[in-house]
Amino acid sequence: MHSLEQRLKEQARALGFELAGIAPATAADGFDRLREWLAEGCAGEMTYMHRHAETRRHPRSILPEVRSVVMVGMNYLPPTAADSARYSGESPGGPAALTGTVARYARGADYHAVLRERLNALLAWVQGEVPECRGRGVVDTAPLLERDFARRAGLGWFGKNTMLLNKHLGSYFFLGALLLDLALTPDPLQAAAHCGTCTACLDACPTDAFSEPGRLDARRCISYLTIELKGAIPEGLRPGLGDWLFGCDVCQEVCPWNRKAPPGREPALAPRPDLEAVDLLELLGLSEEEFRRRFRGTALMRAKRRGLLRNAALVLGNCGDARALPALRKALGDPEPLIREAAAWAIARIEGRGSPP
Repeated sequence: MHSLEQRLKEQARALGFELAGIAPATAADGFDRLREWLAEGCAGEMTYMHRHAETRRHPRSILPEVRSVVMVGMNYLPPTAADSARYSGESPGGPAALTGTVARYARGADYHAVLRERLNALLAWVQGEVPECRGRGVVDTAPLLERDFARRAGLGWFGKNTMLLNKHLGSYFFLGALLLDLALTPDPLQAAAHCGTCTACLDACPTDAFSEPGRLDARRCISYLTIELKGAIPEGLRPGLGDWLFGCDVCQEVCPWNRKAPPGREPALAPRPDLEAVDLLELLGLSEEEFRRRFRGTALMRAKRRGLLRNAALVLGNCGDARALPALRKALGDPEPLIREAAAWAIARIEGRGSPP
């Protein structure tokens, strides 16, 4: 009969996780590096990172009796025509489309709910095998340095873009963790990195967000700027957004380990057609109620209407297409100051007047 560890990992795969490994529940390897990163101000306005910094030192802050951390990974890479168009340098909606691009991870259902459901099912299975077991499944809303434990569980290594890389899946996968009070046999950690001398991810970043290999300054990262930053995006960084409406995949798109990565198999994470290439003119006209109805159940809700429409205006400014001017001028009357300011910047850029005073 197979060991509990083997059967647990087989059950994880049966639940839709392509990756599964076990790490010992000791202090996080990268905790000191996290503190340095925070002290340098690289987290920007993500104040929750500071508030919960100490709790990330050890997984017992989540489950006091934890002894093992089961790390799992679920592939989300979509096999879509829109992705093929991006690789070929074309707009997903054709050369004349006024569309914005959403990072691949956010094109389907909110992954938090999907992974949490599967982790709870995995915990129920473990408790069926070991009735007295206590555990807790967490995604990325809990104070756990997931990538540390994923590397420790043998799921991959840290790329120079700070992503976790796996030889088979590349980097397009979500991480989840199941904390257990069982002393399970851990898997060998991923000690070696396999990036070699490649710096494709660092060189391709449109906003120069990497100060050095493995060091991301979130304040310059397009994902941070379009999702986490609640105020105005610094003008010097706006052109670097390109057509990214929500998040960014550039450092993953250029990574050699993603060239042959297989597409995901989870139906719940399949991309919605309306999120593969978002109509920016339509987006600018959405009311608060319409926005909530359109994006409910997706990761885009995190940016809120004010943030996503801010992004839409800036992307239209980057497109430089005069067809956007009527919608942008109408946005000058939006009740949200953040949207009005972004629309004014975009109008000035399209009309060739530079940034407004």
